[in-house]
Amino acid sequence: MRILVLIHEYPPVGGGGGTVAQDVCRMLAEKGHEIQLLTVSWEGVPAVEQKDGILIHHLGRTRRQPYRAAFSEMALYTFCAFWKGLGIIRRWHPDLIHVHFALPGGLAAWALSLVTGVPYVLTAHLGDVPGGVPEKTDHWFRWVYPVTPFIWRRASYRTAVSNYTRQMALRHYPLPIEVIFNGVSLTELDPGEICVQDPPRVLFVGRFVPQKNPLQVVRSLANLRHLPWQCVMLGDGALRPEVEKLIAELGLQERFTLPGWVSPQEVQEWFRHSDILFIPSLSEGLPVVGVQAMAMGLALVLSRVGGCIDLVEPQTNGFLLEKEDAAGFEHALELLLEDRERLLSYRRASRRLAARFDLKNVVESYQHIFAQVCKRSTPEI
Repeated sequence: MRILVLIHEYPPVGGGGGTVAQDVCRMLAEKGHEIQLLTVSWEGVPAVEQKDGILIHHLGRTRRQPYRAAFSEMALYTFCAFWKGLGIIRRWHPDLIHVHFALPGGLAAWALSLVTGVPYVLTAHLGDVPGGVPEKTDHWFRWVYPVTPFIWRRASYRTAVSNYTRQMALRHYPLPIEVIFNGVSLTELDPGEICVQDPPRVLFVGRFVPQKNPLQVVRSLANLRHLPWQCVMLGDGALRPEVEKLIAELGLQERFTLPGWVSPQEVQEWFRHSDILFIPSLSEGLPVVGVQAMAMGLALVLSRVGGCIDLVEPQTNGFLLEKEDAAGFEHALELLLEDRERLLSYRRASRRLAARFDLKNVVESYQHIFAQVCKRSTPEI
């Protein structure tokens, strides 16, 4: 099968959605499918590269920030993806298009399908759904919402990465939508023997933006300074100066490490040497770092938002707290930090529960959908 993949964020650019797309494409290529992928350009990356069995085209001008896409940059990606995709379709004749994110890639997929007749499968990740991340995207949807129903209706198949994302999408697009969780390779993400660090290490992974609520990480741990812990906050973003300022004001520089934006491989190494994933987000689809952390055997302290609900079995592998419950976050961390046996038990449970997100099952689900779409689009003789 020949598959043209459209995604505006793909490693080394972007967050969890790009990592998921990369893992799915890699495994599809391993299974013998031919993959070409259209994504954005980034400093030091060639315009075209063959990597992991995938032919990757980097389009447009270099994005200014790896963790944030401006509206103008997404619009440019849509334009470039349409014209580049049109040439590829005419030369290469893909069987279908798989587009991650209804915007901006979905608009290019819709236009390409309209012009060429090639069917597309849409995967929604939450930020591309009206109301999914209101503080980030609501002002965009005021301009683009008149167009988005056409994108969803023309898709031959629609998937969402979490039950919450599906529910949000159904409010605006009452169409069949299947949930396919973000998956990870349990073989690649193997923690080996699970043990508690000394002192326990708390990990935050994400963009330093209001949606991820990184300042709450500092505030919660500041009230637990009487307990032994170290905290690593991976990522970058507009709130980083505020985070650094708060750490300094509280005199906690020796207990926090902020390595900045790191590669997926470096994230995995930090998982290997950490005990607790703490992400007090205000909104989420299905956080890929949460699935990765489960596979690496970390206890989870997450907000009760979006797809986080699919990751935690309370009192088994972690805690789910209301996003405004600062005292609850603090208490959950305290229970884990002061009781090493509980922490070890939760860590082992996370690794066990991660089996439901095995990438093999995710890719099999996509293959089944792709085969159905191709069968429907092939005229009978």
